[in-house]
Amino acid sequence: METVKQAIKYGIVGVGNTLITAVVIWVMMKVFGFSAVVSNATGYVAGVLNSFIWNKQWTFHSSAGWGRSAIRFGAVFGICYLLQLGLVMYLDANLSIDPYYNQLIGMGFYTVINFIMNKFYTFKS
Repeated sequence: METVKQAIKYGIVGVGNTLITAVVIWVMMKVFGFSAVVSNATGYVAGVLNSFIWNKQWTFHSSAGWGRSAIRFGAVFGICYLLQLGLVMYLDANLSIDPYYNQLIGMGFYTVINFIMNKFYTFKS
């Protein structure tokens, strides 16, 4: 039951991250006039930082040190991203469906793998 609660919290944090990322990108581009690349990078940094803090404190209630958790979180993010990218590339090469659907499959895959790795590695006390 604890894992289900954590998965729900993880999903809530994920929705919040998406909103924060989108708002920061919009503000950077539309209010401050930054380029799409700078705005995108800034938005994603804001979303990832939000994700790290909320998942450490609220989702997983981790007592592991902040530095150790941050390093592991970054490593897990990178690994999960590369795994999902590899899956999307594989699906694009082997399925004759709209490549956008492969992106959606990759996002689902990323979310599940990232949750598992954060639960059992990043925020393990």
